[in-house]
Amino acid sequence: MAGHSKWANIKHRKGAQDKKRAKQFTRAIKEISVAVKEGGGADPEANPSLRNAISNAKGVNMPKDTIDRAIKKASGADADNYETVTFEGYGPNGIAIFVECTTDNTNRTVASARSIFTKNGGSLGTNGSLEFLFDKKGVFVLEREKIEINLEEFELELIEGGGTKIEKEDDLMTIYTDFNDFGLMSSKLEELEMETKSSEVQRIPLNTVELPVEDAKKILNLVEKFEDDDDVQNVYHNLEITDELIEAMEAE
Repeated sequence: MAGHSKWANIKHRKGAQDKKRAKQFTRAIKEISVAVKEGGGADPEANPSLRNAISNAKGVNMPKDTIDRAIKKASGADADNYETVTFEGYGPNGIAIFVECTTDNTNRTVASARSIFTKNGGSLGTNGSLEFLFDKKGVFVLEREKIEINLEEFELELIEGGGTKIEKEDDLMTIYTDFNDFGLMSSKLEELEMETKSSEVQRIPLNTVELPVEDAKKILNLVEKFEDDDDVQNVYHNLEITDELIEAMEAE
């Protein structure tokens, strides 16, 4: 997973500075809205899903007043009604792609997802057809400079909180947990007063497929087209992210 997490962390660092900040805010607001509606109300103390959504919003540098407005709107009578939908399909060279969306118009989202697949050499599959290729994991990203306690002690605390794997890339640390331990790790990080850059359940590929750089770049461009869609929250794939591929994408 080192290649995948390194690429994700590069995007984390770039994301706060590039034109995608508006889309990051839109996605964070949707996550807050769904958390309020489905997670148990507008009080973060009583709603763990909302606490995670707020943490993720802070991770993309969303101002506190914007977060507060999003919570207030989501708990009001005129709140948007979002639902979660997923799409599974294949990109060129048989790369599996799993797309998670939050939408207020399912027909629009279905049409958009189908169009992105077909216009980029892929095909939309049936729901459930790719589920077995991915494993749900809790994934927490921290900024290493904010870890104030001894690193060895901190890692022992993370293991106690359900951490199964810890990866360190430059200024970021990524912690993985089993799906069922997501809440346990969230509580452990709160207990340690550690703010996360992001905390979410992700679909991690059980096996990855390595492609020549030029073919692999087409897959990442397809993934980026999905990520540019306002209805899309997350995109997962089983392409092997090699150092050579990262260098080629950073050079563009």
